Amino acid sequence: MDDLRLLIDLHKEAARQGPGSDAETERALTLARVDRSKPLTIADIGCGTGASTLVLARLLNATITAVDLFQDFLDELETRASEQGLSEKITTLCASMDDLPFADEQFDVIWSEGAIYNIGFEHGVKTWNRFLNVGGLLAVSEITWTTGSRPAELQAHWEREYPEIDVASSKLRVLEQNGYMPVGYFVLPEHCWLDHYYRPIQDRLDQFLARHGYRADAQAIVDAEIREIELYETYRASYSYGFYLARKVDRPTS
Repeated sequence: MDDLRLLIDLHKEAARQGPGSDAETERALTLARVDRSKPLTIADIGCGTGASTLVLARLLNATITAVDLFQDFLDELETRASEQGLSEKITTLCASMDDLPFADEQFDVIWSEGAIYNIGFEHGVKTWNRFLNVGGLLAVSEITWTTGSRPAELQAHWEREYPEIDVASSKLRVLEQNGYMPVGYFVLPEHCWLDHYYRPIQDRLDQFLARHGYRADAQAIVDAEIREIELYETYRASYSYGFYLARKVDRPTS
């Protein structure tokens, strides 16, 4: 089994594949002043097992296309949607977020929690712009520095893992330069990392290792997860996910 399949196995039973919470998803809707009664078409890109998708389906009068690269995650989403009576609002699509089969101006809302880093923030907001109606909402959460400087150990780690990490003002400038008007921003609180993401991962690690016979490749993944958790617990004041909300004003000029 390759590392990708091991990672899918570790995360597919989780409610979330990254930091977040149902409350913060709803907070984003409120901050962006989304009309909950208006019929909306939504693409939830990089949806994982569908935590945000299910909140959107529950709270909005919407039809949602839930996109993820991994069918295992989408299968979990379909099961959860059925259990919650939300299947009629959700269609799943197994596709890469940088090769989407959507029409121009197909959606009123493009949503992506904790996933745009897979193709890079600037590339993502620029590429997805054409799928969004003028005036439509882009809502993405993105790893973000929350201080002007930070410890060298932390800086080195995240520059290695995601060189596009930056402060919020730089991310907002990217939105402004690529056809959007920012309308809101907030930082995910600690419980989104600890209670809703890292603690559930820690609870699954022993079973994950046992399931894979304590092999070296499985242990390497566990070690990497433990290291990431330790970094957050030590340096949480310096970074988080920022939730960025913006309205499309036009297509990028270049």
